[in-house]
Amino acid sequence: MYEPIRTKSVHRVATDSGDFPHHTRGEELDIQLAGHLSALLAVTDELGLDEAAQQIATQVARLRGTPPVRHAALTRAAPAALHRRAQDLAARALVVAASRADTAGAILSAERMDAHAAALDQLDLVGAH
Repeated sequence: MYEPIRTKSVHRVATDSGDFPHHTRGEELDIQLAGHLSALLAVTDELGLDEAAQQIATQVARLRGTPPVRHAALTRAAPAALHRRAQDLAARALVVAASRADTAGAILSAERMDAHAAALDQLDLVGAH
């Protein structure tokens, strides 16, 4: 009733471990941390926080082995929104850095969280007056 298959399937399941790159858990965490810090770097650049941006760029370069690509694309978002976004990204980086036991990344992330919280407090004070 059915004709037998005479050719090999064009679809195949990857059975050889060499078919795709594998990373250790530590490497995966480093990739995640570098990604969160890169996103934080973009927001920090937009806020014009040059010293903080340089510290973040140093950590991204350490994790990736190359300096991060930086761009001048501006979202024109309100400073409060940028600080909240930066605080969220720093918190994500802190969680990954803690999982990886990356002291330098954790310290930098915690410092950035504190700095953005302070900036948000200042913006709230200015807005209240």
